[in-house]
Amino acid sequence: MRILKKILIALLVAVVVTAIAVWWLTRPVEATIPLDDTTGTDPTLVEPDPQTFPTVGVVSPVGWGEGEAPTAAQDLVVNRFAEGLDHPRVIYTLPNGDVLVTLTNAPDRPVAGGFFTNLVAKALFSKAGAAVPSANQLVLLRDGDGDGMAEERHVLREADLSSPSGIAWADGKLYIANHDAILRFDYALGDDVVTGEPEKLADLPAAGNHWMRNLLLSDDGERLYVAVGSASNIGESGMEVEENRAAIHELYLPNLSARLFGAGLRNPNGMAFNPWTGELWTTVNERDMLGSDLVPDYMTNVPIGANYGWPWVYFGDVVDERVEAPMPRFLTDYSRRPEYALGAHVAALGLTFTGEGNRMGMGQGAFIARHGSWNRVPQSGYDVVFVAFDDRGNPTGKPVPVLTNFLIDDEQTRGRPTWLAWDRTGALLVSDDTANIIWRVQSPTATPGTAIERNTGERLPPRRQLQGDPRRAFEEGAIPMSDVM
Repeated sequence: MRILKKILIALLVAVVVTAIAVWWLTRPVEATIPLDDTTGTDPTLVEPDPQTFPTVGVVSPVGWGEGEAPTAAQDLVVNRFAEGLDHPRVIYTLPNGDVLVTLTNAPDRPVAGGFFTNLVAKALFSKAGAAVPSANQLVLLRDGDGDGMAEERHVLREADLSSPSGIAWADGKLYIANHDAILRFDYALGDDVVTGEPEKLADLPAAGNHWMRNLLLSDDGERLYVAVGSASNIGESGMEVEENRAAIHELYLPNLSARLFGAGLRNPNGMAFNPWTGELWTTVNERDMLGSDLVPDYMTNVPIGANYGWPWVYFGDVVDERVEAPMPRFLTDYSRRPEYALGAHVAALGLTFTGEGNRMGMGQGAFIARHGSWNRVPQSGYDVVFVAFDDRGNPTGKPVPVLTNFLIDDEQTRGRPTWLAWDRTGALLVSDDTANIIWRVQSPTATPGTAIERNTGERLPPRRQLQGDPRRAFEEGAIPMSDVM
């Protein structure tokens, strides 16, 4: 009897100790600094706090009530452009003013990390409203009378679509990015359906932790840029499965040749050309499980050949000691630092620059949809923000709220802003994927924005000879370049 009693006591102690250990490992690690400190051109990067289990701060979407809308910044008004959609994500405005939207969600796929991780991920996705089946539709919305609400809705295409996201159009050709391939269709502006068989232009790495594939077409219509996110958080499933992921690719359409354009980008999403410089810019979702304050998501330019360090490095030279894969030699010497931090775990997605005719009245800069965190306490994002740019095309200051009041409290949200596009009147369109709405925002009193003038200047002459430290060539009193050419 005494032995049985001792066994029961031992089991009880073991259960209590295990419960305490589980509580300790899974407790939320709250942010220690304000979210604003993790934004801007010089964000605060706290010491990393590696976690065995991530901090979880998932909120449940409850939708918007009749007559409810996000809170808009001063002088802006917001209305429902379209509603009753099935998980709308990417939106794209055609030259004739018709608006295309992909109704989509993740394909069936395992999440990196094994059985337990997949079990937990499934529960979290369900709570966050991200577990609904993908509708796999491309829908056209048309505001023919210009009243700011789409009175026509047409399913352009359903066949051949598999978790579609990115959209582009030029010269009678419509490009759609499935999670695993890029398709090209014949499509004339004004048509209410896409017929015919698609042409597959390229296969893409399928699914993974980050399944969206965005597209951006160059102004001359010859180059298609494709954003592909990583299959994991920090390469924990091995780097073999990350081949051609965490990158932006360039597809040259005349002969369908492809090259890696930018790498080390954990999950690139929104893409747009900077109107001052012509450079490609993107939003990027950074890594998880280093605490609520790390690592800030960001937006940045992506010069050809740039590497932003994932998974080994973040923000230029900070080494992530958790990564097991061998780090490429000298990576910290050439890994680029992002131009602008958007906040820790905000899940920055849609990106668009101001342009001629916009009716926002907020000056020149970029708008970003911050989809909202799942692993920060307190939650971050769940808004649309504006970042001002200077006359040289560089971001300045802190993000300015444009649309807020999506988040109700630490348990519920009305919706999640996802993607951005301009309508034909210069108003900003915002997709809200869990609320199944596309919002329209504009200032009725704003003067239409002027076109941004492209920066031009003479190129520096090439150096024919390097002597000593090349950086000294730009110091005061240095030997003129003409003397060494």
